[in-house]
Amino acid sequence: MPDATDPSIYLAPPAKGSGPAVIVLPGDAASPDTARSLCDVLGEEGYLSLTPGTDTSMRDPAALADRARHHPDHRGRVGIVAFAGDALRAWDGIGAGIADCAIIHGDADFADAALRGPVPTSPVTLHLPGDIADDALAALLARADAHANLTVFSYPGTAAGFALPGARAHDPQNAAMAYSRTVCALKAVMGPHFNLEELWEYHLACEFRDRDAEAAMQTMVPAPYVNHVPTLTGGVGYNMLKRFYSDHFVNQVPGDRRSIPISRTIGPDRIVDEKIFCFTHDSEIDWLLPGVPPTGKYVEIPLIGIVSFRGDKLVNEHIYWDQASVLVQIGLLDPTGLPVSGREQARKLLDPSLPSNGMMPRWAAPDPDRES
Repeated sequence: MPDATDPSIYLAPPAKGSGPAVIVLPGDAASPDTARSLCDVLGEEGYLSLTPGTDTSMRDPAALADRARHHPDHRGRVGIVAFAGDALRAWDGIGAGIADCAIIHGDADFADAALRGPVPTSPVTLHLPGDIADDALAALLARADAHANLTVFSYPGTAAGFALPGARAHDPQNAAMAYSRTVCALKAVMGPHFNLEELWEYHLACEFRDRDAEAAMQTMVPAPYVNHVPTLTGGVGYNMLKRFYSDHFVNQVPGDRRSIPISRTIGPDRIVDEKIFCFTHDSEIDWLLPGVPPTGKYVEIPLIGIVSFRGDKLVNEHIYWDQASVLVQIGLLDPTGLPVSGREQARKLLDPSLPSNGMMPRWAAPDPDRES
């Protein structure tokens, strides 16, 4: 929303009422709407976010930082997120001490200029497109090795503007990776920090224990998505996902369902959950076996969930498993002559000492070229 006290500033309030501040310098390739949308997303992350409003020439990071520090919703530190066109302005600003950290999307001109100046003493993360000259990239990577406060990421195959929706060079996959690294860099210096494991466990309880679709939706952002990759089931956006949860998921939880934890990796903005999912196929399970009548078969499958968060809400879930293993276990796929397996996957995951390479015909045969 435009700042009520100054329409030259667009301001997104932090979702929790107060928080650290982030100044967004949109650069040359970003439209005002793109910069404002980024501020809105950073507001959901817990930041008071500011960008030039009606007066797009108002790009003085020192003035914006001062405005942020005097805002009643500001608590804590100030960071900068800048894009090509404003990259050097952010680099100079962080060097002058106007903010506590900076995340800069550079271009070739910025890379050359940054190499000529001193490395700022505050933490700086650089996102560099793939068209940066090899020698400039190598020099910046060497500087990062020598300075703990400088982090450099390169995105091969991209051009300046790759992280900006609507820009000609926009690359959605690399942009998503850069955004995740941006949030990690901001949180490392400024917070806010949320207990993502507790949030994830509560979301799972809403789904599998309480079977409450509405409660599960309340743990997510307004426009979430879920993708069960092998079966293409889930939903994009609130309405589709709410229908999926209500009619095809929480009402079809197998009665004997259980999970055996294998590992869990927790990062600043996501969780990777590895487990074995166990159940009896004694009822319809649309998300896992769409269109397959109950077989009464017991199934154990390794399953991976990659769960992304924005602030204290889930954004998306990518869920992976081996569908061939499921089909083998319920009797719909004959594994004879095929490089697939059934419950053996789960058993070996639980017991790594079980034999390996049994599907490889040449494994047991002696290799004449191999030294004994």
